[in-house]
Amino acid sequence: MTGGFAAPSCLSTVTIAARKASSISHGIELVGDELDRVEQRIADVIRSRESRLTRISDYLINAGGKRVRPAVSMLVFRACGGKDITDMVDLSVSLELIHTATLLHDDIIDSNDTRRGQAASPVRFGVADTLVTGDFLFSRAFEVCGRFEPQIVAWAAGACIQLTEGEIMQGRFRHNTEVSEQDYLEIISRKTASLFAAGARIAAHLAGMSERDVDRMDACGRAIGVAFQMIDDVLDVEGDATRTGKRVGTDLRDGNPSLPVVWGLELPAVRAAFTSDDVTDEAVDAAIAELQAAGVPQRVRAGAIEHAAVAEEALATLPPSPYRDALARFIAELVDRDL
Repeated sequence: MTGGFAAPSCLSTVTIAARKASSISHGIELVGDELDRVEQRIADVIRSRESRLTRISDYLINAGGKRVRPAVSMLVFRACGGKDITDMVDLSVSLELIHTATLLHDDIIDSNDTRRGQAASPVRFGVADTLVTGDFLFSRAFEVCGRFEPQIVAWAAGACIQLTEGEIMQGRFRHNTEVSEQDYLEIISRKTASLFAAGARIAAHLAGMSERDVDRMDACGRAIGVAFQMIDDVLDVEGDATRTGKRVGTDLRDGNPSLPVVWGLELPAVRAAFTSDDVTDEAVDAAIAELQAAGVPQRVRAGAIEHAAVAEEALATLPPSPYRDALARFIAELVDRDL
């Protein structure tokens, strides 16, 4: 195996303070009302004169998504001293619609059977209508954020461009044993972390922070996104499908270069499963067993903790507040999750 991270000896003082704050039972409770407004706005925005577009959009959006991106963006906004959430609601809606559109397209690209514990949209509604619904959601997203100043629209568009580049890069390394840890980090920085970074950057900007602080929150969001994806990768090899809503071993079946796979390519069963175009369930099970026996999932979790610590370091530059502590707690919960 190549590469790896050593787990830090402790979490930051920000996280410790957040965990000790008995008034905060969960990281996102402080912005619960704000997130309710996001949900209501999404329901309005996905309405279409063609009811099937609304139905397919609603099918995935309301299938139990964690709303991590809106939560992070809203907590950053509040932690930066933001007051009026009107613009933040629209920003959060735009980013969540972009994310949902990419999931619809991903399910087509990867031929996924399930998503969030139910039949994937291409299985339920067909490939053509799923593809068009993804386009519909992208269009709605930019209809919502198009009223913002050009710089904000450019940041959102830039995140979308990174998403597409990340998707193509991931495809280039599918079933490809030449993939490196650095390649993996570049893929997820573009494909997953770009939306987190854009959301945190725009939130800090809307809260009136300095350019330096806006850059720091961008870095914070990107580190959160990387850590979040690493944990998703871990859950693909050791999660409970009944809880994650996703078939275990999906990355191995699809030949996707997740971090456990990249670090496990020297293991015979992992290499065989990753390079196979028609891998069997038995081969996937054998590869997962090898990864677990070698301690790879634990090492990936340690790597996620390191990136979470980077996010917390950026967060610690903000003035103390319940929102800063809530976001720190939320970050800790993200890397400790099992679904």
